[in-house]
Amino acid sequence: MASMSLKNFTYHMNVRRLPHRKGWLLPNPEAQIHKVSISETNGVESPDDVLSFSIDTRPSSFGEKRTSSSSAFYVVRDDLLHPFVNGNKVRKLDAVIPALLDHCVTDLVTCGGCQSAHTAAVAVSCAEKGISSHLLLRGEPPEILTGYNLVSAMYGNVTYIARSVYAKREEMLLRHAELLAGKGGCVLWLKDIVHFSYDSVELENLPISGHRTGAFEDAGRLRKVAIVNEGAGDALALLGVIRLVKYLSQKHLFGNEQPVEMVVDAGTGTTAVGLGLGVLYFRLPWKITAIMLADDIEGYQRQEKRLVSDFTRFYGLDYVEPAVHGDIVHWVNRIRPRKFGKVLEGEVKKCRHVAQQTGILVDPIYTLSAWELATQLSRREETENARVVMLHTGGTLGMFGVAQRYKHCFHAAMQK
Repeated sequence: MASMSLKNFTYHMNVRRLPHRKGWLLPNPEAQIHKVSISETNGVESPDDVLSFSIDTRPSSFGEKRTSSSSAFYVVRDDLLHPFVNGNKVRKLDAVIPALLDHCVTDLVTCGGCQSAHTAAVAVSCAEKGISSHLLLRGEPPEILTGYNLVSAMYGNVTYIARSVYAKREEMLLRHAELLAGKGGCVLWLKDIVHFSYDSVELENLPISGHRTGAFEDAGRLRKVAIVNEGAGDALALLGVIRLVKYLSQKHLFGNEQPVEMVVDAGTGTTAVGLGLGVLYFRLPWKITAIMLADDIEGYQRQEKRLVSDFTRFYGLDYVEPAVHGDIVHWVNRIRPRKFGKVLEGEVKKCRHVAQQTGILVDPIYTLSAWELATQLSRREETENARVVMLHTGGTLGMFGVAQRYKHCFHAAMQK
């Protein structure tokens, strides 16, 4: 896909810079990898239960080829990284949080849905590092706080925003950040931090969106408020995902020679783009397939183009030619398409089936889509020589919110 564009680029110029940045949120990029074997189950009535799964939590070999009688795929268990900050959320924050600390940020403003795993991850990570988080959640407060909504409220400062106001996200975020900063503080976007981190400019020389007119009264210091986009959809967030690709491409894991098809569910699409850049970065014979959940293909392609453009501008990766920008991720529809956030009949039952047979919890909004596609790809003859890998993006606490909204689906799934 991208091999022609990579023939003549100088590998050591920029590739060396990312893995050795100043600091990371995660002490190491490691993840547990489990192997899921698939077999047919005879004599069942429901099509959702036709397949039987078994799990190997310590696979001895990642290089074995699939035979016609044995289908399997691997699951990168990023859902196990942290009790609350897991999956792709912590990967995206891996480089973001250290950058905020480098720039002495005191407050962070971001946004998301009521059960946003992103805002919960931000709240926990910021609290652990001494940064005050301010989370703008779309809609009305629920009657009962649960799941990620509860985590966000416990670790951060939650404000519920009317949907009409939330629709203009940048304006909403900036207005809230400026109110927090007050007359004595300053406001900067994460993209500003990326730019000045790359150029090694001192914080005192930063140009500011907002005002800097005096000292912050309570602490005798400036209040520096950083704005992070919904889902951490910024170029800096790509670094942690690229770091994961480097880890997975080690010889004793998936290596850098055999084809790999990696499947990931896509909300903002940032993780998928980071994986695709990692594949380009390390010249891997891998294919990144992302299931579109929250937008159409035009929207995801625009997001991909924006992220790649920002990334190449900030980090000087000029070998990523414009012609390649639309090809680093293979965007596909969900096997059973629907409006984002909708749960279809039988899907909660399928999640329960997977959990009981493998000990892996997937949710019907996000990760079930990747599980279904990985299962399908691993059983196709054309993917026999490629290892199919699912990146588990976490989000399991979101099941609590889903159970509140789709009570009937959960009641039906628990019936024997």
